[in-house]
Amino acid sequence: MVFLIQQTLTFAIPLMIVALAGVFAERSGVINLALEGIMIFGAFVGVYFIKIMQEKAVFTVSQGQLLLITTMLVCAVLGAVFSLLLSFSAITLKADQTIGGTALNLLAPALVLFLINVLAKQNVLNIPQSSSTWFMLKKSTFGFEKDADIGFFGELFLNKVYLSTYICIFVFIVLSIILYKTRFGLRLRSCGENPQAAASLGINVYKMRYAGTTISGALAGIGGFVYALGAAGCSSTGDVAGFGFLALAVMIFGNWNPGNIAFSAVLFGLFKCIAASYSTLDLNGDGKALLAEIGISSHFYRLLPYLVTLIVLAFTSKKSRAPKAEGIPYDKGAR
Repeated sequence: MVFLIQQTLTFAIPLMIVALAGVFAERSGVINLALEGIMIFGAFVGVYFIKIMQEKAVFTVSQGQLLLITTMLVCAVLGAVFSLLLSFSAITLKADQTIGGTALNLLAPALVLFLINVLAKQNVLNIPQSSSTWFMLKKSTFGFEKDADIGFFGELFLNKVYLSTYICIFVFIVLSIILYKTRFGLRLRSCGENPQAAASLGINVYKMRYAGTTISGALAGIGGFVYALGAAGCSSTGDVAGFGFLALAVMIFGNWNPGNIAFSAVLFGLFKCIAASYSTLDLNGDGKALLAEIGISSHFYRLLPYLVTLIVLAFTSKKSRAPKAEGIPYDKGAR
């Protein structure tokens, strides 16, 4: 049970934080289809930054948690910078946002693979295996020894848990409150519903849309690194297994509401966990992998998360209410 919950969170956390990234962009009126591309770029930045820091011995082993936090900040900044390509084309140039997002999704993996080849002289960029102990294996998130007896809940929430998990949960809660309980959030959401009405009240629609898309890029960059750290085995390959598009599905299924998005992310994360570990998942506690013994093809389990995505969207998309002005370039003269 501990393994199942921890692995589910490993897949759910990047989905949750990237889905919130989509909410910030779309609530401001910009469709961010480039979440996949920004995640790919964020994963590369995080892995390469850690690799450089280790080679130069900037951080000691005891400063592993500090390195993790610093890396997340770097990924957030460069993810935000990368998202400016979408902001400039969609907001300033008023280009088609779907095409702009698709272009970035095509650009990101090609750019990342090129940089990996140029900077590391290889096709896959890996964090050295010893670095994983800096974050998790030597001591738990809150300093308990790995073999310490801290009970079921201690094993579940403290031991062998990346600090990034709790940082992402904290950021998710804080930004959700900002989006729905502050003046900034109200102004941002008004620009996605009726930008002309917002402008009549003195709100700068261009600035708010830039802010929403930039925050979206920062969150997607963090989500990409968190994916690379946990789900991808501390590596960057120019691919995030469609997590950016899954996050869009989570956002739509959650109806652009943070609470629903958190639930949806855990649900999708569970199916991703089953798909990734069905061959070793001991559900009965008898040491046998029940799902592997059923006799169903392994391809079915790998297909399951995406099949569930299609089924869920088919039944929930009619009830979804997207921001009214999303995807529509702002025109001051329109009424």
